[in-house]
Amino acid sequence: MNVAMLHASPLRRWLRQVAAMMVKEWRQLLRDRALFAFVIFIFTLDILIAAGAPELDLRNARLGVVDRDRSAASRDLIYRLRAPYFAVQALPEDEAQLRHRLDRGELRAVLTIPHGFERDLMSGHPTALQLVIDASDANLSYLLASYTERIVAPFGAERMERRNLRSTPSAPEVRVQVRMRFNPTLHEGWFTTISELIGMVTVAAILLPAAALVREKERGTIEQLLVSPLTPLQIVVAKVMAMTVVILIGAAVAVLGVMHGWLGVPFVGSAPLFFALVALFAMTASGLGITAATFARNSGQIGLIVLLLVMPIINLSGNWNLVESMPGWLRAAINLSPLRHFVEIAYGILLKGTEASALVLPTVKMALLGAVFFAAGVLRFRRQFR
Repeated sequence: MNVAMLHASPLRRWLRQVAAMMVKEWRQLLRDRALFAFVIFIFTLDILIAAGAPELDLRNARLGVVDRDRSAASRDLIYRLRAPYFAVQALPEDEAQLRHRLDRGELRAVLTIPHGFERDLMSGHPTALQLVIDASDANLSYLLASYTERIVAPFGAERMERRNLRSTPSAPEVRVQVRMRFNPTLHEGWFTTISELIGMVTVAAILLPAAALVREKERGTIEQLLVSPLTPLQIVVAKVMAMTVVILIGAAVAVLGVMHGWLGVPFVGSAPLFFALVALFAMTASGLGITAATFARNSGQIGLIVLLLVMPIINLSGNWNLVESMPGWLRAAINLSPLRHFVEIAYGILLKGTEASALVLPTVKMALLGAVFFAAGVLRFRRQFR
């Protein structure tokens, strides 16, 4: 019994020292008003802003229409180009004025209906419309073109049906029955809030441990910690664990309070599994923050270094873009990012209710990357103060 106690006492002492350091980190975070306010903001108000941000659907696009036919068919077509997708404005046939309004951004696109539009439709002859789009915003121009095409394309067929002008009235039709899973109403707010949460957890996981280490450098207390009974590993572990607890509390407030409780974002999967993997991801990404802190001398430098790390990690994670459309070498490279695997985990648990057995592979990849990053951060921290 005494031998077991002797073996257990160093471990207990080691853990008590880490726990005391964690309490110290929480107190310092509370005293740092700017950083504490930032933590509150990213897990509350920032999520609400993301939910209220403009959706990726087309809404009230300013569309000018030049109706040169002035027929019943042209008026019917213009009527279909209505709110909420378009805000239609009738325009005169003045080319200089049209160019001027497009140049000034007063119009996003101009649709021109030619003379003889209704006549060509009634006779079964092909007819063409001209759509000029301001493509300075590539995403908006793509939406304008696709929405207009989806409205205009069936227009001619419907007019021919009314006039019984279909050449093959018994021609077979192919219809696609679309069923949306996991987000049946295509609610954009579900996607934007989860994406924002993932991004902010990444920022916090890298920034908070890094800021805690740099704070010790700025105040000149890092040398005092190193000459204390604490080892470099204990110092790093205490800072990482303390900030992981902060991130877990923030994620709980964001997911359970703001997203699920207030905004109605579903939480289909297991809550313990989700928050356990949030903690794992936070510790994984914190290795990058520890490494970054060893290169910085003050808070300004660590902010720039964290920004340099976070931006490519988020942009190349598949959170906002389609990974399959990337070049092959880039798809292979982004697998070295822990966020790439956490995106699959977060969406899987929150929206799909994915079970733990289906998340083993991304979890293992994320944990291995975290071990490498954490080891690199501790080794560099230890060498820096030898």
